[in-house]
Order: sequence, then structure tokens, then C-alpha cells
Amino acid sequence: MTPTQHFRTADFRLENGEVLPELVLAYVTHGRLAPDGRNVVLLTHGYTSSHHMVAVEGGSAEGYWGGLVGPGKAIDTGRHFVVSSNMLGSAYGSTGPASIDPRTGRPYGPDFPDISLVDIVAAQRALLDHLGVRHLVAVAGPSYGGFQAFQWAVSYPDFVTGIVPAISSPRTPGDASSLDSLVAYLARDPNWNGGRYYDRGGVLPTLTQLRVDTLKLYGIEAQLTPSLPDRDAREAEILRRAAAWAREFDANSLIVLRRANIRFDVEDRFDRIKARVLYVLSRTDRIFPPSLAARVMPKLAAAGVAAEYVEIDTELGHSSGGVDAAKWAPQLRRFMASLTA
Repeated sequence: MTPTQHFRTADFRLENGEVLPELVLAYVTHGRLAPDGRNVVLLTHGYTSSHHMVAVEGGSAEGYWGGLVGPGKAIDTGRHFVVSSNMLGSAYGSTGPASIDPRTGRPYGPDFPDISLVDIVAAQRALLDHLGVRHLVAVAGPSYGGFQAFQWAVSYPDFVTGIVPAISSPRTPGDASSLDSLVAYLARDPNWNGGRYYDRGGVLPTLTQLRVDTLKLYGIEAQLTPSLPDRDAREAEILRRAAAWAREFDANSLIVLRRANIRFDVEDRFDRIKARVLYVLSRTDRIFPPSLAARVMPKLAAAGVAAEYVEIDTELGHSSGGVDAAKWAPQLRRFMASLTA
């Protein structure tokens, strides 16, 4: 696995005017940066996954784009310098609620600032500037990563040539009630303590069950059935994966990132987009159904955006962008080639 690196900067100003005393972003890179700093692809990961998008993490296929990214693959690391950054607010090495607030010496917890998708991509822009990146060939990612791709095209229209939002949407499918439901679910844990659970043993059982439910929503049962036809064996494997994730992730990060995404909506700002768009959905996704294309594609066209649509013919639902990579890799390869032609 490519080793994680860390970018640090001080006094990072958020969209709401608050200032983070220290910003840390965990990231990995693949390939080599060209002397002109313009051969770069930014990978953006999903809500609960990490920046290790080109390696299988803990046996989970979620966020796994190893079939799409690498030497000679659709996103060719022989040609492109690929940067994959952990999101601001996440739980895999970047500044988030579990981080120590330098002003108090304790975890931020529920006091972590209210961040937005604008802040998440602004933090990535600061990282790219630090690395000497002058221009992005593309921003590509699944689910929450697709939110980031759309936000990049709106926030920095002259900095990116193309975006690949996969299994995603230019606005969130949820609303404030989804955040309320998440907080209520977590608050059932006896250690919750209003989100101040770090010195109370954590909320592992509740996080584990939440993850089981999430993996099933993402289509994990269809993914596992060919290799584990026995239902009990499948349930045991799902529980194993869920527990491994729950030991690493932070419940407050779920809240911070959910709060950011329920406000996300760039459909009324499509006129700012100069990048070409490859919009990818899955036939069986229950979170971002293919019916979204009927709304999104005409709006992109009306705004003068050059956009293509790919629907993955798959039974693997929300996970199919990575697990069934072969079914849309040719279209991604052609799109990437067109961006540098």
C-alpha cells in the first residue's frame, strides 16, 4: 500500500468565517508530477471510506478504484500524477472531530466547526498548491467523492479540465431529517454523552450495527453471494467488515460530513462549470438511482456544459463503481484520453 503523507497548514479559514488553528490532510500519491504541474488527477473518496482508493482496505470494496487507477488503466498513473486526499472532517488522518483542538488539548468532538463542501475542496486546493500542482486534468470519485467533483467544477472552474462524479449527484438526496435520524441512532449508545465519548470507551457496538445496515444498503449482499452462498456465512463476513470499519471511524465525523452534505446543491450553479463531465450512475443503486440522469443531464446541457452519461449495468448497487469497474472502465478511458487530446 502506498504510504500516507500529511499536509499541514495553519489558520485555515472556513466558508462560515471560523478559523481552524491547524489543518492536516492525509493523502497518497501515485505516479509522477510533470515539470509543468499539469498532469494531475485528484481522486475524491466516499462518505465513510478513506484516501486509499487504489488498494483494498480491510477486505472492503467500498471506495476501491484499483481496477480503474494504475499503470495502463483508465486513469493511467504512467501518464498522470494521481493525488488521493482524505477529506477534511473525516477520520483517516485529516483534521476532524477526533483531532486534538490545540486551544484546549482535547478532541474537538461535537465542537468541531461546521464545515461545507466548499471547505472540503478548498482544503484540497491548498494541498495541491503545496504539491506544485498547476492544473487538474480531472477530479474523479464515487458518492460523496462525486459531490466533491461537482463542487470542484463550480469552485475552481478554470483549474480543472474534466470531472467524473460517479454513483453521485450534484445535490444531496437527504435533508435535515437524515441528520436528526443519524444523531438519534448514535445517541442510543450508553457511552454517547452528547458526542463526548472519547474517554468513555467509544460507541463501537452502535457504530458496528450502523455499518452493517449501511453495507447492506450499498449492495454488499449481492457482492458476496457468489463467493458466500450460505446466508449465515455472508452475515458473518458483513459483521467482520463492519466491526473493522467501526474500530477505525469516528462517529462525530459521520455527523460533521452528513451536516455538510445535506446543504450541498450546485445545480443552480451549473453555469459556472467549464469542465467536461462524465456522469456515471448504477442501474441498481438505491441511493443515487439512474432516474437522476433525467434531471441532471438536461440541466447540464442547458448550462452549456459538455457532458456524457454512463449507466453501469450491474447488480451491485452503490458499490458497483469500484467492484464492477470493468463495466465502465472503457468509457472512463476514452473520457480521460479526450481531456488531454
